[in-house]
Amino acid sequence: MSRKRREQPVVEDVLIEDVAAEGKALAHLDGKVVFVPFVVPGDVADIKLLKRKKSYCEGRAVAIKHYSDKRVEVRCPHFGVCGGCKWQMLDYACQLEAKQRQVRDMLQRIGSVNCDGMRPICGSERIFRYRNKLEYTFSTRAWVENPSQEQADLPAAGALGFHIPGLFDKVLNIESCVLQDELSDRIRLFVRDYAYSHNLPFYDIRNHTGFLRNLVLRNNEAGQWMVILIVADERPEELHPLLEAIRDNFPQITSLHYIVNAKMNDSYSDLETHLFSGEPYLEERMKKYRGEGFLRFRINPKSFYQTNSAQAQRLYSFVAEFAELQPTDTVYDLYTGTGTIAQFVASMCRRVVGIEYVKEAIDDAKINAALNQLDNTEFYAGDMADILTDAFISQHGTPDVIITDPPRAGMHEKVVRQILAVAPRKVVYVSCNPATQARDLQLMAEKYDVARIQPVDMFPHTQHVENVAELVRK
Repeated sequence: MSRKRREQPVVEDVLIEDVAAEGKALAHLDGKVVFVPFVVPGDVADIKLLKRKKSYCEGRAVAIKHYSDKRVEVRCPHFGVCGGCKWQMLDYACQLEAKQRQVRDMLQRIGSVNCDGMRPICGSERIFRYRNKLEYTFSTRAWVENPSQEQADLPAAGALGFHIPGLFDKVLNIESCVLQDELSDRIRLFVRDYAYSHNLPFYDIRNHTGFLRNLVLRNNEAGQWMVILIVADERPEELHPLLEAIRDNFPQITSLHYIVNAKMNDSYSDLETHLFSGEPYLEERMKKYRGEGFLRFRINPKSFYQTNSAQAQRLYSFVAEFAELQPTDTVYDLYTGTGTIAQFVASMCRRVVGIEYVKEAIDDAKINAALNQLDNTEFYAGDMADILTDAFISQHGTPDVIITDPPRAGMHEKVVRQILAVAPRKVVYVSCNPATQARDLQLMAEKYDVARIQPVDMFPHTQHVENVAELVRK
């Protein structure tokens, strides 16, 4: 006999007090913090308690009794089911305030950083249609929202959309997404409907059967598009007509590719791309920090490029401003990626040495440096902790300034120690994770003071925030 599941209690008229981590809000109940998604400070809601821990609870709003004046109308028809834009119902000024406070709290609490030099956060001019890349998943296991139940796993034709948070095999069929230009919707729906009408099987991630796996859409500021269709195996008799239909119906697509992925996971960075039609790349332009003209960056199907192009320009401008480079300076750009920051500051100094773990990214950096006619940049591939050695520095010159933009995990302690040993006059630290940035800043506090701090919002309607810190040698 199965154990009967106990119905979780509902607490009425709970005041939502503040914004919390991971895109949630918080309230207090019986001395405990309650974390609740998809509500905003000032809401009064009935909360169903889902998880009870020793020091906190997690819940879900089942009714809103009073709507906060900080609420705004959402534009996404999938809001609350898709896990992408958790703050879309929160006024954008309040989002920026929460992100600014998040950066300050992390730096002070974890890193004991003096935040007197913190500037107001730089918001994004575009808060919708700002992304230049989205990745969609095909799945036989569609997640369907059923108003008569709760969200339920119901039979449906294959889905093309985003994974439901926390469920690796359930995909929500996306009808409209306001993150990318509206042509993204038209292309995605065309591909989905073509697959329906031609009985092309969607991929089943559990049984590893089916044909269509992923659809990647990229665009640039000039209105050109790259489409990458990822399939499970070679079926030219089915694949080629689909690609021809995509090409013929969307002249904006200037770069059309496919990838065959027979692996058990969706990663494709190690797989060969096949150009079906058009150019092998998109090209994005970025206004130079000083002087007239633009930098040009070629974006291949697997290239990394900041997904908010307009904000990337602003982010890099803050980096250049904080660096205060001199014409005689040698600059190291750690975790350089495809070398965008390195090339952005190259005209301001004698030379830039970029280091990055991913070899393909370094290959892109070299191509783009040549495209921009830069002869004072050098790029090297390797693990940062292994490559940034005394011998490397002796060979390539002691840096006057170090720019570092590590992944979310922050810098390896060995890298931090090497920076402290080299002791450049300034370090500019760019981070997408203020918590690990704060940890690293504390490690560097023996030799560096934090002067200026500049938060930047790259991803409106999410809890994510970028931060730039200027470290000046004591």
